[in-house]
Amino acid sequence: MTGPVAGISAGISVPRTLGGRFPITDVSPAVEGGRLPAKAVVGEQVPIRAVAFREGHDSLGVEVVLQAPDGSQRRTRMADLGTGVDVWGALVYPDAEGEWAFTIEAWGDPWATWAHRAAIKVPAGQDIDLELEEGARILEEVARGLPRGSGDARKALRAGAARMRKSSLPPAVRLAAAEDPSVSAIVQDHPVREHVTACGPWPLRVERRRALVGSWYEFFPRSEGATGTPARSGTFATAAKRLPDIAAMGFDVVYLPPIHPIGTAHRKGPNNTLVTEPGDPGSPWAIGSAEGGHDAVHPDLGTQADFAAFIAEAARHGLEVALDLALQASPDHPWVTEHPEWFRPRADGSIAYAENPPKKYQDIYPLYFDADPEGLYAEIVRVVRHWMSLGVRIFRVDNPHTKPLWVWHRLTEELWATDPDIIFLAEAFTRPPMMRALAEVGFQQSYTYFTWRNDRRGLEDYLSELAGPAAAYMRPNVFVNTPDILTEYLQRGGPPAFAIRATLAATLSPTWGVYSGFELFEHEPARPGSEEYLDSEKFQYRPRDWAAAAKAGATLAPYIARLNAARREQPALQDLRSLAFHYPEDEQVIAYSKQVGDDIVLVACTLDPFWSRETTVWWDMPRIGLADDDLFLAEDLVTGESWTWGRATYVRFTPGDRIAHVVRVRRPGSP
Repeated sequence: MTGPVAGISAGISVPRTLGGRFPITDVSPAVEGGRLPAKAVVGEQVPIRAVAFREGHDSLGVEVVLQAPDGSQRRTRMADLGTGVDVWGALVYPDAEGEWAFTIEAWGDPWATWAHRAAIKVPAGQDIDLELEEGARILEEVARGLPRGSGDARKALRAGAARMRKSSLPPAVRLAAAEDPSVSAIVQDHPVREHVTACGPWPLRVERRRALVGSWYEFFPRSEGATGTPARSGTFATAAKRLPDIAAMGFDVVYLPPIHPIGTAHRKGPNNTLVTEPGDPGSPWAIGSAEGGHDAVHPDLGTQADFAAFIAEAARHGLEVALDLALQASPDHPWVTEHPEWFRPRADGSIAYAENPPKKYQDIYPLYFDADPEGLYAEIVRVVRHWMSLGVRIFRVDNPHTKPLWVWHRLTEELWATDPDIIFLAEAFTRPPMMRALAEVGFQQSYTYFTWRNDRRGLEDYLSELAGPAAAYMRPNVFVNTPDILTEYLQRGGPPAFAIRATLAATLSPTWGVYSGFELFEHEPARPGSEEYLDSEKFQYRPRDWAAAAKAGATLAPYIARLNAARREQPALQDLRSLAFHYPEDEQVIAYSKQVGDDIVLVACTLDPFWSRETTVWWDMPRIGLADDDLFLAEDLVTGESWTWGRATYVRFTPGDRIAHVVRVRRPGSP
């Protein structure tokens, strides 16, 4: 942003942020220079940062003015963060959904300027009477500006001014009157503000908390209750029987892959083969047949009324239902014949199937948005609103990076205007600029590269980015596995690897997710070097004997339940931006903290699923509000144990026994 600024010589252009009386730059959170809103949710602690400075050595005051959707304002004094490069910061807490904004104001602070100078000159015997007189006049100016009903404060300031002028008192006593905490507090709350310079407003969109905080569980309804040989599909009614166990694990969101009719042309068989047998159900992502398209329910699952009943039953267990929005079609989709312009023909008139080399999707046609953009967009809106009318408020969008950005910006803005509780999750494992752009144009959540970050440096670097600058626009939904992604770490690491990854996901990010079967330690790949599951549920029914696994103790479900319970109880685990990493001496151990107000959670976790690890973790005590020599009570949120910890903490981890400490900090002297 550049252009002429008042007071600057004609013909000279300087950046607007540098041209005011006091320069204010590098404001955050800001997205695309303020052209798009930064993200927040109700009750979230949002760190506001800015660089503000002035000429010379006089002091500066800086404040953030937060404007609510109703136009009301809240002012919060910003503090110099002590970086040595004029960075100021404050936390704000928006408490309602809607379009908020904030403005940074900087001003000359004559009291702080005087206090710094007087603290040096008066003890040195320099200009004592003159310095104290100037300080007294500032106190009187503050007193005159106090609002009505401030009689006591006004008296305190005037008494302080009188004492400062009393030459019969020792200089140190007169100066102490200015340094009195009660006087300082009044001046801090009602400063004299010279030459106020404003930078803003900067937009901040505040959404419901589920946009930031949640535990997701993905499962295929057709597998729950599938019976017979060949297998017959489960239904919404049989799938609903799984909901109590999902809720018991502490999940908030049940995510369903597409529930629509599946095409028969080029239908995929087990393990992604091109040969099918009678009864093979095909991939749910090959959407559309003679039985309907994106606004229809697969008849094997039931009816739309049955789906609405499933949503109601989920709500009864405290679960929201997320539905897959996959904008693609099988060759049998009604769109193919009714709207051929929505598909891109090849030279021979055929339609190319979707590819993501080396993966091939012969059963799927991609959509083409450039021939009839308005018609296709209108159909997308109609489809989304159809499922919204049945109670769906969360959509996981399949491969949004293969569609034009304008589609998502327009769709999310249109729906925000009428239904601000709608949440879209971008399933886009693609280049970082596209992932960022999708988040910026309106997606409330994004899949991440967490699945492939298994080493300490990779985790620290990536999560520091997500919790730092990226938090202004991108909220991570950290899945430990998906129907497409079974990492080598899980294939080889046994049950400890599953516990480690669950711990990291559940405590590093406010939102995490699990694909069904993770709790049973399913780890067999389709072939060596592949991340596809053997007998992938994408292409066949996969009923599981949950009761037998629980009886045998061959399940991670109890541990997942304890993690999710800790997440619900501890505000710090629902936060993203306060994430800070600490230093374990062993590279195979990771340690980090989160903090919201007085709630502090520390996590130390092994990254080695094979061998025992013991090390010392060095906690950055000032980062968690403690002195280096403080001791504190560490209460383990998973096991219930407690220990006395300090700056240097010894930890030992053993696969199959203890893989992490997730502890709540009790400060010295706290109850």
